[in-house]
Amino acid sequence: MGYSGKLSYSDGRWSTGGPTAVPFLILDVHDSGFATVDYRRADASGGRFFLRYEPRFYFDDADAADPVDAAAEAEGFTRWVVEATGTPLDPADVQALLASPAGVPPEDEVVELTVDRMIELAGLPPVDWPTDPHAYAG
Repeated sequence: MGYSGKLSYSDGRWSTGGPTAVPFLILDVHDSGFATVDYRRADASGGRFFLRYEPRFYFDDADAADPVDAAAEAEGFTRWVVEATGTPLDPADVQALLASPAGVPPEDEVVELTVDRMIELAGLPPVDWPTDPHAYAG
């Protein structure tokens, strides 16, 4: 089993609790297989996208989640990043990290690698991934 859990970014730091301010970002990681990314700006606009796989492909269930407009979400996340960190981004660089809307298998073996690439691109501090001392190695 991989990592499952929620992490949030607000007020310049990551936590395992909910966000404490806007703008904020929430990562919901499912068994290292995919992550749901929710972001909100100070004006309450925001969005949702997935990393590695969209749930409809991961679970082989068309009703698991609505399809994502990857181009629109890449634009929205780019605006969030500028507001949250001041880091200018090319939406094409963000879109390259998003789960394929066609279900094409991802480049990264686990979603934590994709998350790490996304937060580095966004200029966010690195995530200190929680570990389970009782989990199996590998």
